[in-house]
Amino acid sequence: MKKDYLLFDLDGTLTDPKEGITKSVRHALHSFGIEVENIDELCCFIGPPLKDSFMEYYGFTESDAQKAVEIFREYFSSQGIFENKVYEGTRESLEALVKSGKKLYVASSKPEVFVRMILEHFELDSYFEFMGGADFEEIRVKKADVIGYVLDTCEIRDISKAVMIGDRKHDILGAKEFGMESVGALYGYGSREELTKAGADFLVESIFDLQNLF
Repeated sequence: MKKDYLLFDLDGTLTDPKEGITKSVRHALHSFGIEVENIDELCCFIGPPLKDSFMEYYGFTESDAQKAVEIFREYFSSQGIFENKVYEGTRESLEALVKSGKKLYVASSKPEVFVRMILEHFELDSYFEFMGGADFEEIRVKKADVIGYVLDTCEIRDISKAVMIGDRKHDILGAKEFGMESVGALYGYGSREELTKAGADFLVESIFDLQNLF
């Protein structure tokens, strides 16, 4: 696959945010009187826009879902943000891709300020030309919105030279809105069935596989 511009999802693709996200979701649910003992039950929140997930998985109204997101961020911004770990091979693979001449970008549904804080904390920011994410005003939330924002900001016009890499269907479907090819990361939180059904053009078992793919 000959691509010059590689767009990466963050959660479940570059880092494993399970502990921080699930604990933040549990904190938010607790405020609504919902108790969750096993945080593994909340892994479905990793990747998609949070408000959508509260509505889909717990039947929240849009108003309550928005309140839940705000409460989620109380815990996440003070503690959960760094309850996170870099996947084995991430740093080495990013370095190899940059050395081969690829330009790397981040397109995440997480608020951009958090995206930057996480990548800077783990010293991964230097590999990326631009780190894009959602905004707090709820204007740029969906994955397609973020992808479009990154493409426009970085003036990437030739979509045939770009690819989206992510672990959930939202990454794949977002790429399709731009006619962009996509790679599904099977080591993240989306199943093979989910990524295949969404129409991922390629699947990788580990981040190391990206070096061979590109």
